[in-house]
Amino acid sequence: MTEKLLLGQTLRFGADPFETAVDDAAIVSSRGAVLVQDGRIAAVGEADDLRARHPQAEVVDHGRHLITAGFVDAHMHYPQTAMIASWGLRLIDWLNTYTFPEEMRFADPDYARTIADRTLDLALAHGTTTLTSFCTIHPESVEAYFGAAAARNMAVVGGKTCMDRNAPDGLRDTVQAAYDQSKALLQKWQGTGRATYAITPRFSPTSTPDQLAALGALWAEHPDALMQTHLSEQVDEIAWVRDLFPQARDYLDTYEQFGLLGERGLYGHSIHLEPREIDRLAEVNGALIHCPTSNTFIGSGLFDTTGLKARGIRCGLATDTGGGSSFSMLRTMAAAYEVGQLRGTALHPAQLMWLATEGSAQALHMGGQIGSLSVGAMADITVLDLASTPAIAQREAEADTLWEALFPTIMMGDDRAVAQVYVAGEAARP
Repeated sequence: MTEKLLLGQTLRFGADPFETAVDDAAIVSSRGAVLVQDGRIAAVGEADDLRARHPQAEVVDHGRHLITAGFVDAHMHYPQTAMIASWGLRLIDWLNTYTFPEEMRFADPDYARTIADRTLDLALAHGTTTLTSFCTIHPESVEAYFGAAAARNMAVVGGKTCMDRNAPDGLRDTVQAAYDQSKALLQKWQGTGRATYAITPRFSPTSTPDQLAALGALWAEHPDALMQTHLSEQVDEIAWVRDLFPQARDYLDTYEQFGLLGERGLYGHSIHLEPREIDRLAEVNGALIHCPTSNTFIGSGLFDTTGLKARGIRCGLATDTGGGSSFSMLRTMAAAYEVGQLRGTALHPAQLMWLATEGSAQALHMGGQIGSLSVGAMADITVLDLASTPAIAQREAEADTLWEALFPTIMMGDDRAVAQVYVAGEAARP
């Protein structure tokens, strides 16, 4: 058995800071330690105590850096890595102008592998240890993504994106191909290593009712899989859905009537929800994924984090690369804070960190496995330098609490703030 002892400031959570007072939910140590045994967290406590109890452990002292759970990105599009930060427009125009032409390139396995490797390396450089990604309609894109993750021993979620209408030639499959290829990929990858498969209709406008029904049937056959899609991102998108599905009660109903509403569903964006939709999502315990940099970059709207959390709905946080304008979950937390301010609620740094770790992990039904410094979790860990730039360092030097020291890094930090990343206990950066 190999043992590694990581020393530094530590931040972990014993409860959800949206439901419990921050001082009770967050567990902070100014000189803490995390014991890693064979890739998992074996103990978390005070440095002096764990050093005394494990004198043979390899010690890695991170000084004043903050040891926290690795970030969990709950919704992104790895095939859009190369076209991130493409100039605006509205959602549908943006898809047609930038996204769809780029995604056509993923029929080439070599290109898919190149972008998959690039995406995962960028994620790790920014402290993200788990990605949840849409692939393209091409099975090659899924193979490349899961293969790249396996090479890095990363826990990832992904699936073949299914579209059989309202997409260009070269990016449409069929009802049967969507079902057959998704099933084959699911059976190959679900539970293989650290892979989790997500059945993936892009969104209602790009799937016929027959395709949605076929994917709903596949989910019913494999209820342990996740299902990811988009919901209520922009008001003109919602109007389009209403025209395409005139019998549906609302946008959510275009999934519900085809068996695509459930506890293991991940519904990206979910900004402009109707009261019935909120009620149903709460009833089935579906998860909503907040994509704040994307929502502001494309002008979609302001996600109601505190209101939806108050309804007991699970919420994760995501970059939504490449609609999102950054690979960084720090920047994503900063955007979530800004969106909260515009909605009249300032999110606490503890709440932002929880969304980027424990919250996203729970949305993915991986609570206690990833995104956590709890005993038994995989040792996917991010170490943050809270004084990574002169501007941040001046604020950190004046801080009286961890939250005052951490908040400047959330608001102004980037990959320079990521001092080290561990995946299953192994250092992932030189």
